[in-house]
Amino acid sequence: MLFMPKSRRQFLALTSLSVLGAAAAFRGQAQNPSDLPPGAPPAFGTGPAVGPEVSPTTFAEAEKLVRIEMNASERAVAAGSWRRTMASLYERRTGPRKVALEPSLAPASRWNPTLPGQKVAPDRDRFVRSQTDPGPLPPNDADIAFASVTQLSRWIEQRKLTSERLTRIYLKRIEQFDSKLRCIITLTRDLALAQAKKADEEIAAGKYRGPLHGIPWGGKDLLDTAGIPTTYGAEPFRNRVPAEDAAVVKRLHDAGAVLIAKLSLGALALNDIWFGGQTMNPWLLEEASSGSSAGPGAATAAGLVGFAIGSETGGSIISPSMRCGITGLRPTYGRVPRTGAMTLCWSLDKLGPMTRAVEDAMLVLQAISGPDAGDVASVPSHLDFDAAASVRGLRVGYFPQWLDQNPATEVDRAAVDVVRKVGMVPVEVSIPDWPYGSLNLILFAEGAAAFEELTLSGGVNQLKAQVPDAWPNIFRQARFLSAVDFVQADRLRRKVAEEMARLFSQVDLLLVPSLRDEMLTIANFTGHPSLTLRAGFIEVSKARSDWAPDPNNPMPTFDPPRRVPHGVTLIGRLFDEGTVASAGLALEHAFGAVGERPPGF
Repeated sequence: MLFMPKSRRQFLALTSLSVLGAAAAFRGQAQNPSDLPPGAPPAFGTGPAVGPEVSPTTFAEAEKLVRIEMNASERAVAAGSWRRTMASLYERRTGPRKVALEPSLAPASRWNPTLPGQKVAPDRDRFVRSQTDPGPLPPNDADIAFASVTQLSRWIEQRKLTSERLTRIYLKRIEQFDSKLRCIITLTRDLALAQAKKADEEIAAGKYRGPLHGIPWGGKDLLDTAGIPTTYGAEPFRNRVPAEDAAVVKRLHDAGAVLIAKLSLGALALNDIWFGGQTMNPWLLEEASSGSSAGPGAATAAGLVGFAIGSETGGSIISPSMRCGITGLRPTYGRVPRTGAMTLCWSLDKLGPMTRAVEDAMLVLQAISGPDAGDVASVPSHLDFDAAASVRGLRVGYFPQWLDQNPATEVDRAAVDVVRKVGMVPVEVSIPDWPYGSLNLILFAEGAAAFEELTLSGGVNQLKAQVPDAWPNIFRQARFLSAVDFVQADRLRRKVAEEMARLFSQVDLLLVPSLRDEMLTIANFTGHPSLTLRAGFIEVSKARSDWAPDPNNPMPTFDPPRRVPHGVTLIGRLFDEGTVASAGLALEHAFGAVGERPPGF
């Protein structure tokens, strides 16, 4: 409870007698603390008036933005008191004591995906990779380039392949194909060759660091790299060169991986347009690769890197993995530290592997997992994975009504039968028909806060994309979202997390159409892990886009339709990536669709 001093109680009582008179009187009730008698607490609305004048008309117009309605008397009181009661709350940003908030400063409150009393699996650490012989080294460089990390690592460990040769294969492919894809922002040729040489020397000396040793990789260009530009794909940051590596970059360096390129992302992690253009889909060069992990999706699918690191806030690993036909693993929120990665949304951002096969993603996840002091949301967690584990009897929830609606396809519907074929048990599930999209108020508010200075200074006006559904407009609009509604959306988030806990009391994992709006939103806000993998192929007669339709720039159409890969998504219990990956391995084998390459690459 708040104590309401006598002066404020008297003011509120007066409003019932004469609203306009009271409002006028209130405007003159500034109090100097030195004039108060001892023991008198401060009262709301008694400080000096600050900020521009407002009127009842101001509130009448503002009501349209937040969709509430006051009557004339209420507007009069609000207008008369605003400059004393509320305007000073913006002093942090507009007043003489303005305080700068460093980009590395996280909010005091944070999202914890684990509900009170909820048991989080697993309770042990175990990592058993497959023991399959990779076979002889292919004579063809392209065959080597498209091999999985699982195979590449065995060839390197067995000294059938050197890291330097593999690195030069990828460098040559980047030179050959990047002009078609626009997926590379910064090529780290010298660093890559130096790291590859070091890896070969260490392996020759018997110091093998593990399955990522000597494997070339690309990082989404929101991961800081010491002495190497990290641009966020955005014009205002083109010349930004950090002094330190991100935590994930350090861990991959420690694992012996070879950084070959910084990969494109939609500017400030939205969609697929960056300052160098639009990143394209290797399977269908007339359409973009999707975003915002556009470069990781395209580069991995086209065999330009061994693996990539992407990030997801609201679909940025899942969507390009779907469109480019690769595997994307979005870890549980808090498993992988984001220290040194661009912040879009403190309570939503996640970093994860993008690979050509399911086991590859787990090999990378093992290397980058674990808390870091620089990320207050990162937590200790166990990783239990056995590539040979049986999936028989696992209960897989699916939503029957979603399978009959867009964006589901025949591939999605057939996946339920494949679940049954590999020994898992399909279980029909459902969720309440709630306005899950309302949660995006949190995303927009956090994003606008993360880039407040860039927005208010006009820096966002430099971004290539200036359409209504791009960040510049959204960040400006978000200034007018209600703080009360932000809190209510946060409460809805907890309610949705409770609903997900109910679902996972019935099943071990969920199988969903990858781009189903509800689940993209739900699982990102609750923090559950997801695995997207290629399940088959579909035909499309029109290029697909992340952007709202533009009548002046229609998307290309195809006659006859074009054949492109299509993936499904598994969602697991919090911190239970091992079970999700085991199911993914079984499905990957049964689908039999993972080996095909994009034509022309």
